[in-house]
Amino acid sequence: MTSNKKLKILNDPIYGFITIPSQRIFNIIEHPYFQRLRRISQMGLSYLVYPGAHHTRFHHAIGCVHLMQKAVQVLRHKGVEISPAEEEALQFAILMHDIGHGPFSHAMEHSIVEGVDHESISLLFMEEMNRNFNQSLTLAIEIFKGTYERKFLNQLISSQMDMDRLDYLKRDSFYTGAVEGNINSERLITMLNVVNDELVVEEKGIYSVEKFLVARRLMYWQVYLHKTSLVAEQLLIRVLKRAKELIDEGKEVKASEALSYFLHNKITKESFDRDTLEIFSKLDDYDIVSAMKEWENCEDFVLSNLCSMIINRDLLKVKIKKKRPSDQKMEKRKSALQEKYGISDKEASYFVFRGEIANLAYKSENNNINILHKNGKISDVAKVSDQLNLKALSKTVVKHYICYPKSKH
Repeated sequence: MTSNKKLKILNDPIYGFITIPSQRIFNIIEHPYFQRLRRISQMGLSYLVYPGAHHTRFHHAIGCVHLMQKAVQVLRHKGVEISPAEEEALQFAILMHDIGHGPFSHAMEHSIVEGVDHESISLLFMEEMNRNFNQSLTLAIEIFKGTYERKFLNQLISSQMDMDRLDYLKRDSFYTGAVEGNINSERLITMLNVVNDELVVEEKGIYSVEKFLVARRLMYWQVYLHKTSLVAEQLLIRVLKRAKELIDEGKEVKASEALSYFLHNKITKESFDRDTLEIFSKLDDYDIVSAMKEWENCEDFVLSNLCSMIINRDLLKVKIKKKRPSDQKMEKRKSALQEKYGISDKEASYFVFRGEIANLAYKSENNNINILHKNGKISDVAKVSDQLNLKALSKTVVKHYICYPKSKH
């Protein structure tokens, strides 16, 4: 195929026109591994709560590149030396930081692969693409892994105020309509600086940082940990586990070739090789949705009902509690379900379960957001903020939940 040298501009609803900075970046975007992100939703099943939340990992990755361009521009203007090679590597790394996400984002990590997180798969994709692109991603991989000598470059990719968070909070707030998460990411970027090879925020940006941390906390409670999204994701995890279980019992479960591979094989970090990566690259949200539409009509009581609940948005009831629901409550609900449908305790546990959710807006013990004062002193934002709630945001809040069928089921 011929290489297209035209300057590429994308129209983004958040930032307006985004210029793809180079042909080499554009070649990465054109690669099938990256194009797959158009078929991976950014927020999993959150559209069952927020109908507008249909944006994809592709949107988010492009937005991150745009913000990274701004960050490099700002830092250079303040006298921070960033070479053209480092700049391009930063753009490669942030573009591909989420390339390893599976269908519906996090559900896959807890069901059909064992102990393989999306960061590890992102790294495998980057290494494979490095082979395809003549070793041009070597520096990007070093920065992504945090092994490159200049620490602040990794902090732009992965820290408590990186380009990833600055994009997804603003983007997810826009697509869900949850205005509490709307941060001024460009204002935050203009306040960045580097001291002793560490990323800092200039003192006049402290209120923007406070707003960012509060917005993050509110988005977690209101959007990412919304009880309906929570129960939908838990059901999806159980759908995939049940399908795998039935296959292990020797039953036929129809699915696409890529999904079948992961359902039929035990995939661990050690066995996730280049062949597995190639099959994973063919897997997206559509495989899961079409499988659920098929499984909705299968003979298995558990699988058909779980799929029907997600497809028709007729989900389990979920209650959020301060204390862990008691064993007696769990047993009582399971027994009622077993009696009603003549199912086993194991089958009933697919519909009656408990768990916990945790929200920590700011980790004060490592990789802090540091504020640079006019006198050159550097302090942790939680210590210098006059907002008492920033200290509260440094504490993990844990809530418990219980899920069970609504009375009509």
